[in-house]
Amino acid sequence: MQHRPAIAFFGSSLVSSYWNGAATYYRGLLRALAAIGYRITFFEPDAFDRQAHRDIPDPPWAKVVVYPATEAGAAEALSIASQADIVAKASGVGVLDEWLEHEVLSLRVPGKAVVFWDVDAPATLERIRQVADDPFAAHVPRYDLILTYGGGPPVQAAYRALGARDCVPIYNALDPSTHHPVPPDPALATDLGFLGNRLPDREERVHEFFFKPAASLPQSTFLLGGNGWEANAPVLPNVRYAGHIYTRQHNAFNCSARLVLNINRGSMARFGYSPATRIFEAAGAGAAIISDSWEGLERFFEPGREVLVAETGEDVASYLTRLSGEQIRAVGEAARKRVLAEHTYAQRAAEVDTLFTGQGAPGLLRHPHRAVNRTAKPRPAARPI
Repeated sequence: MQHRPAIAFFGSSLVSSYWNGAATYYRGLLRALAAIGYRITFFEPDAFDRQAHRDIPDPPWAKVVVYPATEAGAAEALSIASQADIVAKASGVGVLDEWLEHEVLSLRVPGKAVVFWDVDAPATLERIRQVADDPFAAHVPRYDLILTYGGGPPVQAAYRALGARDCVPIYNALDPSTHHPVPPDPALATDLGFLGNRLPDREERVHEFFFKPAASLPQSTFLLGGNGWEANAPVLPNVRYAGHIYTRQHNAFNCSARLVLNINRGSMARFGYSPATRIFEAAGAGAAIISDSWEGLERFFEPGREVLVAETGEDVASYLTRLSGEQIRAVGEAARKRVLAEHTYAQRAAEVDTLFTGQGAPGLLRHPHRAVNRTAKPRPAARPI
């Protein structure tokens, strides 16, 4: 195996998906990078009770550093990370994000690179537009590269307008070793299943695409998984609330519903080109997916054949009542073939590898910095990664 760089990655959590929808993105992509020779250290704060809700133990392909959710804890983590070739700070770590986004830039020295990896780019950019003097905006030109897991051309253009050296989407994908068909679980059987945490910019769309069809189809059953829905959500006799669904249960969830619903958050729908992690997981399990409509969907799945597109809640209800079992199976099989052919994390990792070590631009580790941060604070000696 060819020697690859060491990556220090600051994210919300690698080992827990509790209030952390990006977990499977981190796992799939970083595992695929490790498979081609990258040495991965993942730094995550001990916060939000995530360590008590782990989905997985520390994986063999990455070193996991859980640091205290304090400035001192984060500073010690940065000291360790300074030994890596590439340091990536993800959006939405959840603790000291503004502090980390500033301090991580002190690790930019010749021969190394610092990357901002935005796992919620539409929301980040909308926040910058709405908040005067948002501190992150001034940092954008100082990062060697901005990577995102969605947003496509609109997000790239917006980041470049902020002065980004470059912005490249590395989309969600499928890890076939973790998300695949399994026997259905009778406890999760339903006509329509949706898995997503309750978030402010998603809730209105969940009411349109999930609760509205449920209210109009009392003879059909609906299953809602994710955190936050049990309190003050609509009470309908045909809707069950499953609470947090651990990633080890995702395959059974996707294989036990006649149809699986994908609902983008509002900001992602507005920017488009933002396929959620869940849509690839469901497709990998062979589920037939109904997705809300958003620009760029056809770049990932063929509407009508590989995914069913809904403009309104009435469209969702129509699919539930008129599609036969044979039609539903055909959509699920077509989606699974598509993701296995074009949307795996191994393919995404190859894109990242080209960006980091390839001959072309930016080829981060092949080119010296065009500018070096001269204001870096001295740090204590670090333990090796």
